[in-house]
Amino acid sequence: MATNIYQSPLSERYASKDMQHIFSQDMKFRTWRRLWIALAETEMELGLQQITPEMIDEMKAHQDDINYEDARKREKEVRHDVMSHVYAYGLQCPKAKGIIHLGATSCYVGDNTDIIVMHEALKLVKRKLVCVIDELKRFADQYKSLPTLAFTHFQPAQPTTVGKRATLWINEFMMDLEDLDYVSGTLKLLGSKGTTGTQASFLELFNGDQETIDRIDPMIAEKMGFSACYPVSGQTYSRKVDTRVMNILAGIAASAHKMSNDIRLLQHLKEVEEPFEKSQIGSSAMAYKRNPMRSERIASLSRYVIIDALNPAITSATQWFERTLDDSANKRISIAEGFLALDGILELCLNVVDGLVVNDKVIAKHLLSELPFMATENIMMDAVKAGEDRQEMHEEVRKASMLAGKHIKQDGLENNLLDLIAKEPKFHLTREELDAKMNPADYVGRAPRQVEIYLRDFVQPVLDANKDLLGATGEVNV
Repeated sequence: MATNIYQSPLSERYASKDMQHIFSQDMKFRTWRRLWIALAETEMELGLQQITPEMIDEMKAHQDDINYEDARKREKEVRHDVMSHVYAYGLQCPKAKGIIHLGATSCYVGDNTDIIVMHEALKLVKRKLVCVIDELKRFADQYKSLPTLAFTHFQPAQPTTVGKRATLWINEFMMDLEDLDYVSGTLKLLGSKGTTGTQASFLELFNGDQETIDRIDPMIAEKMGFSACYPVSGQTYSRKVDTRVMNILAGIAASAHKMSNDIRLLQHLKEVEEPFEKSQIGSSAMAYKRNPMRSERIASLSRYVIIDALNPAITSATQWFERTLDDSANKRISIAEGFLALDGILELCLNVVDGLVVNDKVIAKHLLSELPFMATENIMMDAVKAGEDRQEMHEEVRKASMLAGKHIKQDGLENNLLDLIAKEPKFHLTREELDAKMNPADYVGRAPRQVEIYLRDFVQPVLDANKDLLGATGEVNV
């Protein structure tokens, strides 16, 4: 690895080799050649006499052995990447040299390849997203009945369960998966539309035969594994497509960020912790620390992806008429880096969820310290059943709660609310009877049942439908 020039952290530290390959030069230029073959085959099958089976065979023989050096030398001379690769391909295919790229413009290979690359990248994103959902499903099921303090405004609130909280994370990822499936399923190729989208060059090639020309795009799409091409375009496919794709990535990043924030807050409370390796160092100065660095990294990369989604949106908004070239530099950076960053996020999510540590005794301690306050409504109702006035009992609960709060916050002592209630005869309860009411499971409502139903009826069917994608694990490079 070169240490004297800048290297992208996305490649060095975060993104997987699989995602890096999808956005590699090799993937790009091999796809260009597949597209040139598809175009030439289509033109031959539609009756263009200039193209022969021998030419197609020659092109296929050199589909993958790209002569990069020839292309680089030519690009230095002509300053045009597409024509440089047409030239290099022609050197390897002397019979087909004259018909490579026939009737096409640069966007035929450039834009169709971009769609193909994004489609492949979304497949990898989907696989990892499904696996994150699967790992979270296991976690939620395991802890569906473990009571824990819930928080509203990060203040203690009515208890929930650890598993129920995890279903909130799953639910957001499930929405992301639904969006991904929709957008991925509606991606189409540009096809071969020509310089302004009118296919004028094909009118010349096919002597004005409109019905024959109508078949070109569908045939190219089928050869490249797509259902269709966009019916109308300028020179490029609408940059709105890039916006739709990047919004999917930003949505997943937002879900990951929310989950990672919750985990970071829970780790502060020492209730739930992300994995921490035996030799891992938490701080260069404070040797005792166990920082949630994986979750922090998820949050950091997620912010990048969320902001990066603005790039294609602005690019889409500022395109002029049938095309301008101010999209190119921005597009080749923002799309690739958005996918690489999201890939790193999902790798981290898989790693974190798979190794989450639940400290149930700490959770129980925190819950029991607050549970007397949560139980006061039930205690008040029991007093009313015994004949007391509801408003009077509400005031007794309020006064006792304020005293207990002072005892905790100003005096630094343990919660003594139950002792205060036991001393008040109107409550008709002994301390022993009050202690018997302090079973956390009695205060989690339907949380365990909600988890069971959600996992069984909503999550599992999705996992079953995508079972061929399961099995991915996440690695933290550094």
